[in-house]
Amino acid sequence: MRNRWTYLVAAVLAAQALAVGFVSGVERLPAVPDLGRFPTEIGDWSKVGDDVLAEGVINNLGADARITSTYQDRRTGLAANLLVAYFRSQRGGASQPHSPKVCLPATGWEPQDSGELAVDVPPGRITVNRFVLATPNQRAVVTYWYQTSRRVMAGEWEAKFWLAADALRDRRSDTTLVRIFVWDGKGGDAEATDAAVRFTKSLYPLLRDHLPR
Repeated sequence: MRNRWTYLVAAVLAAQALAVGFVSGVERLPAVPDLGRFPTEIGDWSKVGDDVLAEGVINNLGADARITSTYQDRRTGLAANLLVAYFRSQRGGASQPHSPKVCLPATGWEPQDSGELAVDVPPGRITVNRFVLATPNQRAVVTYWYQTSRRVMAGEWEAKFWLAADALRDRRSDTTLVRIFVWDGKGGDAEATDAAVRFTKSLYPLLRDHLPR
């Protein structure tokens, strides 16, 4: 079974490299979205500040456009950090989104639980990642997904597979990583998860309007 999985991973990576390499000379590069004009009100949430990233973090992220803002839920008072990182091209593999499942534990957060979550959004249902993280003093629920002009994907390998398929079809390799980080309140993981779902339902239509189609 392990050998079969190893071969599958190698095949997906090879297909991704071949597809992106094939379209590199004729790739259609969309205009970089102006995410600086993103709304300060998202459903029940109001923006309370923008996060200033260190130059090293910005360079490591490698995104062509990004949102790094904190919003507060007017219903519960919970705070949510929103990261939207848009990558115009993934040619050469240099500008690719990093999985929050790797990045956040590297900053000291310990994984507690993980899985997928179905969220009903207009115009239909999407599946996102959900995982719970903790430090000795804090606990949070994180949801994230990968979004292109054609689809929303929860898994990293799913995103790599569709990158190869869609690059050949559309001559594009742009993608967006969307991550919502909600700190637990008195209601614990369940309340934080509900807040993240409500935020996602209000956020998703705005993303469809602001990201290249």
